Amino acid sequence: MSERGADEAGAGEAGAGEAGAGERGADELGATVAALTADEIEPARRRQLLTRLVGQARARGLGDLFKPRAAVRWMVDTVAEIAPHVPVRDLATLRRHFPGLDDDALADRLVRNAARATAGVGAAGGGVAAVEWAVTPTLLSAPVLLAAETVAVVAIELKLVGELHEVYGVPLPVGGTPRAVALVHSWASQRGINPMIPGAGVGAVLGTAARRELRETLLRRFGRNLTTLGPFLTGAAVASYLNRRATRGLADQVRADLHRKRRMLPGAPPALPGASAAG
Repeated sequence: MSERGADEAGAGEAGAGEAGAGERGADELGATVAALTADEIEPARRRQLLTRLVGQARARGLGDLFKPRAAVRWMVDTVAEIAPHVPVRDLATLRRHFPGLDDDALADRLVRNAARATAGVGAAGGGVAAVEWAVTPTLLSAPVLLAAETVAVVAIELKLVGELHEVYGVPLPVGGTPRAVALVHSWASQRGINPMIPGAGVGAVLGTAARRELRETLLRRFGRNLTTLGPFLTGAAVASYLNRRATRGLADQVRADLHRKRRMLPGAPPALPGASAAG
């Protein structure tokens, strides 16, 4: 083989190696985020997962300097990347996990669990921040922590949005990527997907307008989280409260829109035999 051919072959192998490492990194990041979306996690385990997410954020190009714009760009790319990994339960699975609840009572339970989970992320972030603030040079890593916390909260809310669609009988697109893109659109706009337009909001990648909407929504969340920084655990209670309130606000908007959209569908939604109206 000529010297040039050897160089090209080596470059190709290096490119393939970098691509493989990138895919492994995405899978590892997705696995961490998916674990953070579980309904019930012990505080110590949640803090461990968030710390791991911070490390993965740094490894994937989000530096330690105080650059909120860079953090927001990273969050947009990361949310789009991890969305297919978010575990959304179908209606049958939800019925098994929460038996005897009618649609609204089941939705109430999902919202409650998600709000607790995002509040827990805020509290866990305060625990990680305690370490960050205890060692002065690491104060510059605050945006990394907040970006990681924001991504974790968005993942929990993406799961909630998907499961609310299941509860209210508004079908999501089939397939990992189309469903993920539809969920990101729904989360960023705080509306349900349009069930009467086939393929609405579905694509292999987020379009320019969708990325702008996602970026603006993430920027609002990230900016709000910046106000929770404080020495040791002083920001944890505030972050917990703000996360819980934001998750409930998102759920209220999406549920109201799903109620309207369900009326657009042909036929009435099936009733759950023996379901308790009170929940």
